[in-house]
Amino acid sequence: MKDTSPLFTDDTIVFGLLMLMLGFVFYTSTSIKPYWQKFYKYIPALLMAYMLPGVLTTLGIIAPEWTKITESGEVIEGSSQVYYISSRYLLPAALVLMTLSIDLKAIYNLGPKALIMFLTGTVGIIIGGPIAVLLVSIVSPETVGGAGPDAVWRGLSTLAGSWIGGGANQAAMLEIYGYNTENYAGMVIVDIVVANIWMAILILGIGKSEKIDKWLKADTSAIEVLKEKVSNYAAGISRNPSLADYMVILGIAFTVVGISHFGASGISNFLKSNFDAVSDTTSAMSSFGSQFFWMISIATILGIALSFTRFKQYEGAGASKLGSVFIWILVASIGMKMDLTKIADNPGLIVVGLIWMIIHVALMFLIAKIIRAPYFFLAVGSKANIGGAASAPVVAAAFHPSLATVGVLLAVFGYVVGTYGAMFCAELMKIAAAS
Repeated sequence: MKDTSPLFTDDTIVFGLLMLMLGFVFYTSTSIKPYWQKFYKYIPALLMAYMLPGVLTTLGIIAPEWTKITESGEVIEGSSQVYYISSRYLLPAALVLMTLSIDLKAIYNLGPKALIMFLTGTVGIIIGGPIAVLLVSIVSPETVGGAGPDAVWRGLSTLAGSWIGGGANQAAMLEIYGYNTENYAGMVIVDIVVANIWMAILILGIGKSEKIDKWLKADTSAIEVLKEKVSNYAAGISRNPSLADYMVILGIAFTVVGISHFGASGISNFLKSNFDAVSDTTSAMSSFGSQFFWMISIATILGIALSFTRFKQYEGAGASKLGSVFIWILVASIGMKMDLTKIADNPGLIVVGLIWMIIHVALMFLIAKIIRAPYFFLAVGSKANIGGAASAPVVAAAFHPSLATVGVLLAVFGYVVGTYGAMFCAELMKIAAAS
């Protein structure tokens, strides 16, 4: 075991560095200086906000998790809570503020393509796993071999759970297939590295979405109508926000966050106490015991409900802008998880993960081309699978704050189908590994 402690472990300092990165990105991306304008013409600000914290992690300045060995030989395990706070407190607050001005009819008018692309992403994960195992077994059978609890396909089942649903589904796969927990860290590394590489590419594509949509021959009219309606509504009620406005907006947001956590805890505990299938971690229904799932669901439902009240008018005081601030902080905290040095830890499994992801992406682009789905649906449909409720709203909001709810709704659906899809994928990988 080696000492992996970063230069800064104090979360106050870590958060300060992340905010410094965000401040730098916004200062330079809005600069009138030609070289910055040229730079951000090719590199989106969102990608910079995502990658810069990753650079700090790679250089050992900060870290999401670490091991410190003292002079006396004592081993201390530590972790940063910045991502936890961002995803549990700021994310639900952002969802509330971004749904205050939502137009449900306009979202409905987006049509079935969003759901089709989400399901395509799920299918891509289900078939991508076994295909990747088959291809790698031809060149390096030991990489995807193993027997009993050490069988690699059992470990890969946790990736399937993570990439279709999320953390709860990933944990369920670990219990269902009994993978050796001593080797589990290697699968987590593959999950983080491959998913973050795709996230970076996906964000890069947002800056070129018009060109991609043109290549896909996509009809983006419904999306543009939704963005225009929300923008026009915000412009019509826009006012110079006062301190009272900001306090009411934050009051709304974090009151709902509190209710969401309270409700999530109550529902989760009730279901676990009264339904064996939910409390059993080897059951496909166990994901319904996830407090994060219910927290996101409650926050979204309450946000939509508030859009039918007079609180909707606080969009004119900048409610969605404050929500966007929270989303950008979440982006930075997600980027902090990227450590490029981890790629060399288990190159064989990284290759399996990359092939798997390429199959997922290729299928997404193929179906998008056939049905002429906009890049927005492709990006959000993919992240609703790979990343779930923590990432899908981020990607959706990068197109326009009004679209964040689309990402949440698809991600919540991912929790529902995640365990079943991952189990099917695992059985296919078991067959592929044995052939």
